[in-house]
Order: sequence, then structure tokens, then C-alpha cells
Amino acid sequence: MSEHTQRARRVPLLMLAVASLLAGLWAGLRRLGWDLPELRPTLLMAHGPLMVCGFLGTLISLERAIALGRSWGLLGPLAAGTGGVLAIAGVGGVVPACLALAASAALLAMYVDFVGKQRAASMYVMLVGAALWLVGNMLWFLGRPMNEVTYWWIGFVTLTIMGERYGFSRMVGPTKGSKWMFAFSIAFILLGLLVSAVFLTAGVLILGIGLIAGDRWISWYDISRRTLKHSGLPRYVALSIQSGSMWLGVGGLLMLIFKDIPAGPHYDAILHAVFVGFAISMIFGHAPLIFPSVLKLPLQYQPYFYVPLVLLHASLVQRVASDLFGWTYLRQWGGFLSTAAILLFFVLNVVSVVSSRKNASSPVESQ
Repeated sequence: MSEHTQRARRVPLLMLAVASLLAGLWAGLRRLGWDLPELRPTLLMAHGPLMVCGFLGTLISLERAIALGRSWGLLGPLAAGTGGVLAIAGVGGVVPACLALAASAALLAMYVDFVGKQRAASMYVMLVGAALWLVGNMLWFLGRPMNEVTYWWIGFVTLTIMGERYGFSRMVGPTKGSKWMFAFSIAFILLGLLVSAVFLTAGVLILGIGLIAGDRWISWYDISRRTLKHSGLPRYVALSIQSGSMWLGVGGLLMLIFKDIPAGPHYDAILHAVFVGFAISMIFGHAPLIFPSVLKLPLQYQPYFYVPLVLLHASLVQRVASDLFGWTYLRQWGGFLSTAAILLFFVLNVVSVVSSRKNASSPVESQ
């Protein structure tokens, strides 16, 4: 299959993810109190599903489908992205949840295929992560409270990222300590989610311990700790990974302090520490490596990639601190600046792609 044909099949799916991202960010700003036009009355309640299932779910499923190399794998991102678009259009009820459920089932099937070819610990962890997304989407479909659903989504995102990072650790050979810390974190995350199904408070406390252990594993043992000493792209990726890991630990610590709080500023701090601080920072770090494989377009690292990364973390510090101390005005601006950082990141990536293509097509001057 030609690169043009591959791009023609992938770009529309990526645009579905971007649509969910933009609508989710818009809804997030309105939830913070910004006076923006109301696109849909139902959009405020769709903020979380749009960001997790519509954006992250589509993006993760698309990357996995490309790695799988089978056409049926594209059904996963198609279902997740379509569910996001329908939520934007105001379709409520069980339809978006049903499509998210189908997307998670497709992602799980992809990992089963992967495990059949590569029986690596990292693949098993990501497979379990997809299963957690499936359970969370099932709870959403059944109408369970969104805070219960969200913990399973946290497990999905965390195990997906940690599994991928553990796969990279094979390049340096994981130590015995690394294996034990990794196993401890995964075990407590899974135990916490299982316990939460019966005893929510106890389950959230155990989950918080697992997230803190996950942060410690990435901080101490991930390959990014070594590449911090390098320059250029390796250092940028390493700083994105290490700074994102910190927020996973913050999310876990906040769970230990506030337990299973169902809503409010403290709940907001937990969710954004994990989904924005951890997950989005990891996307920032992996984008120069993954986007070229997804789009089949060149994307070169540029020093200005640090601008949205620094803005993301600085604004998130402001938002979480405002959540904890009740600073409503600063909380609004923290959310606005985090949104600006995410949008700036994607704009700069587009600029890099355009610049890289121009450089690639320019004739080389003879010396």
C-alpha cells in the first residue's frame, strides 16, 4: 500500500480525535466559567468522555492499529472517533458509550493479536490496560456514576503508558529492582480497581499507592532518566516523560488525601493531574516519534517544542494549587493556559511538518 493511500485512511481518523479534543477543551473552559458560546447544551457533561474516549482512545487505538498492520484494526479508532463526534452533535443516551465500548473491544482484540506474536510483559500490561478501558466503558454504558467510571479510565491510560515505557526499557535491560517496582505498581493499580467495585474508598486508596509507585518506577528506572544527559530530541522526550511522571505521583497522592471524593475542585485536581499532567505530557514527548509513523509525514524536532511543554506544567501547577486553596480566578486562568499549551503544541507540530516537507523537497546546493 502506497504512503498516499495509508495517509488517506489515517488522517480522517486522526481528525476525529482532534475534533473530540477541540470540543472537549471548549467544554472544559465553559465548565471553568469562561463566557464562551454554548455549542450544545449536552457538551458540558461530555467533557470527560470526549477527552478520554474521543481523543485519547482514538489516538491510542489508531497508533496500535497502524502497528498491527491489519485493516480491521482501524475499526477501533473509527468507533471511538465516531462516538466523540456524535457526542459533539448532541447525541446522548447510550450511543456514545456503546461506540466507546466497541472501540475498547477492538483495542483489546488488537492486543490479543500482538501477544500472540510477541509474548512480552509490556504487551500483557497494555492488553490489561485495554481491558480496563472496556470495563470502564461498560460501567459508563450501564449508567454508573462518572467518578466510578473515571478510575477505570485512569487505569487504562496509566497501564497503556507504563506498558509502552517498559517495552522501551528492554533496550537497556531492566534490573531486578525495576521489575519489582513495576510489578508492585501494576499489582496495586489492578487491586485498587477491583476493590473499588465493592469498597470504593479502600479501592481508591490502593489505586493511589499504585500510581505513586508508577511515578517512582518511571522516575528511577525508565530509560528517559539516562537520556536526560543527551541533547536535542532525546533530552526533550526525556523531560516530557519525567515531568509527566511527576503528575502521576501527584494524582496518586491526592487520592490518598481526598479518597473517593465524587466531584468538586479536589476531584478536578486528581483528574487533571493524571489526564493532563501525565497523559498529555507523554503525548508531547512521544509525538515527534509517533506522528511521522501515523501520518507518513516528516516531523523534525525543534527547540520551540519546549514552549508548550513548560506552559503546560506551569499552568497545571496553577490550576491544581487553585483547586486545593479555592482560588477560583486563578483556577480559570490555569485551565485557559493549559488549553493554550495543548493547542500551541499541535500548531507547532503542523509548522514543523510543513517546514520539514519544504526542506525535503528543496534541491541540495552543490558545494
